[in-house]
Amino acid sequence: MPMPMPEAQQLAERVRDAMWAGDRASRGLGMQVLEVGPGRAVLSMTVREDMLNGHDICHGGLITTLADSAFAFACNSYNEVSVAAGFSCDLLAPGRLGDVLTATCTELSKGGRTGLYDALVTNQRGERIAVFRGRSYTFKGKPLVAL
Repeated sequence: MPMPMPEAQQLAERVRDAMWAGDRASRGLGMQVLEVGPGRAVLSMTVREDMLNGHDICHGGLITTLADSAFAFACNSYNEVSVAAGFSCDLLAPGRLGDVLTATCTELSKGGRTGLYDALVTNQRGERIAVFRGRSYTFKGKPLVAL
């Protein structure tokens, strides 16, 4: 039987807090978790000087990392350890110094041990910067937080 929404939301928030405490990569890149819910997460990151590549635009790997972090918070929101089984990311436009990039990740499908998630990365003007698709693998019976 599915968990009632308020309980599912509270669980997603507890998982977010536990994951964030240990997520040195996302914190180190200055990311912020703006929203989290069952199968969903929104993270943001401001493009800094040290994120620029030789073309004076945000390194594509860092844009992908933002989307991957949103994916991680979304697929772990049910309190079962989930990891990336693979992903792809298409870069559509450059991120520039000072841009606030936002990755919104939503669950498309979840069944058994696998899930499929899409993330859209936009800038502060709502322009599409990247699209990301991630496949998750869940370790059943391995919670992130004690209930």
